[in-house]
Amino acid sequence: MARRRLSWQRQACLASLLFCFSLSASAGQQLRLSVEQLHQKLNSTGLVILDSRSPEDYQQDHIPGALNFPEAWSYNDKQTDGRIVQPARIQAVLQSLGINIDTPLVIYDEGKMANAARLFWTLEVYGLTNIKVLDQGYDAWINQNYPVNADVPKTKKSDYIPAINHDRLATKLTTLIATKTPNQVIIDARPSDAYKGLVSSAKRFGHIPSAINIPASHNLTQNNQVNSLKSPEELNKLYTTIPKENKIILYCAIGRISATNYLALRELGYKVANYDASWKEWGNDFTLPIEK
Repeated sequence: MARRRLSWQRQACLASLLFCFSLSASAGQQLRLSVEQLHQKLNSTGLVILDSRSPEDYQQDHIPGALNFPEAWSYNDKQTDGRIVQPARIQAVLQSLGINIDTPLVIYDEGKMANAARLFWTLEVYGLTNIKVLDQGYDAWINQNYPVNADVPKTKKSDYIPAINHDRLATKLTTLIATKTPNQVIIDARPSDAYKGLVSSAKRFGHIPSAINIPASHNLTQNNQVNSLKSPEELNKLYTTIPKENKIILYCAIGRISATNYLALRELGYKVANYDASWKEWGNDFTLPIEK
């Protein structure tokens, strides 16, 4: 603890790069960064920017200095369900990008927030502690006429070793237990028609028993055709009925858009986990209960 306090003091005194970050993504901390803030820190030593768009989009142009970590790489097999990428794969990717557990990161997507949030959650599951998301993403960066290029930075291989934070990752079993546990809350982040059982990405229609419906879109506001996470005040109103001491489990179809709820709830200081396989697994498993 003494070392951590000393680090905070050093950062404050020097007003260095890391003033925007904490040494760990602690509860109740703002986890978003504006394009103006990122532009000010663009050339700062030590900061790693991750572009979660496709390799094709990244290769065309990107924020200067950004490395490519496509959101698609956060899945084990996206065609099957949303189950998170396996440890060996995440280790290979993060080592190749020169990223360690405490590397200060800023993640961006095209501006919808869902892909950046999914990668944010994935990296938190794998123990990374110093992550922020670029609010409004690449489209906002372009709208501000900030610089872009197609250069691919050179990296030095890191010694990252995977360590799963199980508090951030929900499974079929832990979700089933949560359906019968009074102090746990399950949130279905799908649109209301999926929650009501009118449409489904799986063979069965409905939702996980006891789940309440807070669609991922309710965490966002749109400005100039790009999405932004709502203000903390607005998010507090959205989740006002959920006590902070309760543990929350999130799901959607494949654990992608529910990561938007995850980012919002993490910023508010909730204890929250995302169920990666989500409805694609639960809705296709006829041994599990559902409600309509």
